Amino acid sequence: MKAMLRALVRNKPADYLEVRLEETHLTHIQFMGPALQNLAESVAFGGNVRALVKGGWGFVSFNRLEDLDRQVDLAIAQARQVAAAIESGATLAPVDPIEDTVPLPPGVDPGALSLQAKKDLLESYNAAILAFGPPVVSSQIRYRDIHSRILYANSDGTCLEQERLDVAANLVAVARRNGLTQIGFFGMGGKAGYGVLQDRADEVTQICETARDSLAAPVVRGGEYTVILDPRLAGVFAHEAFGHLSEADNVYENPRLGEIMTLGRRFGEPLLNIYDSGREEGLQGYLKYDDEGVPTRKTYLIRDGLLVGRLHSRETAGRMGEPVTGSARALDYRFPPIPRMRTTAIEAGDASFDEMLEGVELGVYAKGAYGGQTAGEMFTFTATEGFMIRGGRLAERVRDVTLTGNVFATLKNIDRTGRDYTVEGSAGGCGKGEQNPLPCSSGSPHIRIQKVIVGGKGS
Repeated sequence: MKAMLRALVRNKPADYLEVRLEETHLTHIQFMGPALQNLAESVAFGGNVRALVKGGWGFVSFNRLEDLDRQVDLAIAQARQVAAAIESGATLAPVDPIEDTVPLPPGVDPGALSLQAKKDLLESYNAAILAFGPPVVSSQIRYRDIHSRILYANSDGTCLEQERLDVAANLVAVARRNGLTQIGFFGMGGKAGYGVLQDRADEVTQICETARDSLAAPVVRGGEYTVILDPRLAGVFAHEAFGHLSEADNVYENPRLGEIMTLGRRFGEPLLNIYDSGREEGLQGYLKYDDEGVPTRKTYLIRDGLLVGRLHSRETAGRMGEPVTGSARALDYRFPPIPRMRTTAIEAGDASFDEMLEGVELGVYAKGAYGGQTAGEMFTFTATEGFMIRGGRLAERVRDVTLTGNVFATLKNIDRTGRDYTVEGSAGGCGKGEQNPLPCSSGSPHIRIQKVIVGGKGS
């Protein structure tokens, strides 16, 4: 098969050509309350051809191995038509050719387990939530595992055979009393195998307790506070509010954002370091090679408070004259690769949690992330849990903690980073360009931010 792919991309009338074949085995299981909503296994097979001719791209996807020469010819013909209609086209940054085989990492392969075994484990977690008792009245559980085998070759000489695995689940406990609803949420995910899902009884109890206790908590009083974010919420902030702004296609396609995201510009205090990496094995963001066959690496986006990098495909790196980062990713064979995050994280600092609390006379401690949205440089996130900080100590629980602000102003107001770095995964995944859900991870220590707008009841 590798020899066939090499032959397909060799000596063709194109400046660049690549072929990808992919077979994917998927499992989806979902519970809503006591009802099993989804229990499915499926297999998908397909591939694509991407051709570059005089700066114009052609892209063809297919589901059969017959007539691959015709698919290549069609992609080249499309690229010619695009090139004739544009004034300035794509230029690819050069990379060294690679030949490699990437097997699955060690761990419990979910493919070795029956669908019944997976259902039974999730059903036990669901039953434990429903058995917790009032005011917990319902549950939501969503699980997926994805095992892909990918063959890839391009006209630069790269030829790769890779296996990829993603296992993820979200657990939700729903509590309700007198028309008020609160939830407890826990997400998990990784590429080291099915073990990420096992032995989660403690987390099941914790989300039930969170949902129950939040019902009795008062609504936080809206206003401007010093806020401490736990690692899960801080990691989501790094991914959603800043990571997408660091994807290079978003930068060069948006002139205003390009002016803001100027390399060397100060975005925070010297203690602030944010990076994106595909190199941490076992995490949902792990990739040895991206979907253009480029080795992934750790890329600092902010270092010592200064903007120092962004996430590139070969095309964006070529357009902007910057190094490739191994960040070109595609959800599957139906899509061309575009700049995407892998594991986006705020680097650990040196503060303890108690040191973060010191000097905060009135603040909010926000834990977990359940829902949120971004619009350009503006963001809104809802925490799963909230606690007041009074006189440098944690105080009463509060609910409905929503954080709103401008990402650039917020980055400048981060004044402490903890030493308790944690990385998280979930079944949610990242969405961009109709490619969703793409497995990603986010990580952070606790961080402290000054002057954060917290929504709640009026003063």
